[in-house]
Amino acid sequence: MFARLLRYQQSLLDLCARTRWLGPLVLRLGFGYFWLETGWGKLHNLDGAIARFVDWGLPLPMWSAPLSAGVEFLGGALLMLGLLTRFTSLVLAFNMVVAIAFVVIKNVTSLDEFVELDEFLYILIFVWLFLAGPGKASLDHLIARRLGLRDGE
Repeated sequence: MFARLLRYQQSLLDLCARTRWLGPLVLRLGFGYFWLETGWGKLHNLDGAIARFVDWGLPLPMWSAPLSAGVEFLGGALLMLGLLTRFTSLVLAFNMVVAIAFVVIKNVTSLDEFVELDEFLYILIFVWLFLAGPGKASLDHLIARRLGLRDGE
């Protein structure tokens, strides 16, 4: 019985090893779509986005709101494609650092509240994407392979 359980476990581990390209792909597609949609919404209601940036006290809201919206929209598309993934992750993480520093931190009174922030979770995901890369099912991987470069896989 125990030996059979170990064989099943090993079969599952083998399956996971063969399909490990799927994890980064699913994350990039879902997370990228989230950012694409968020940016799209801001781009199609720039007046509302600018008004929120003014209310939040963000500097240069007429410039920073469209920039943030564009970064989210383009960044989401790039994540979905797995193109410039590491650079895009840094830019989107910076966008979240700005959101925390200028908007969200005002309401945080403890470490527990900080680590429960959505923006903090997003930063952790961006850090993972930066360090791990987009995976084999990505344009970054395809381009690196075509150019004979190591892409971290």
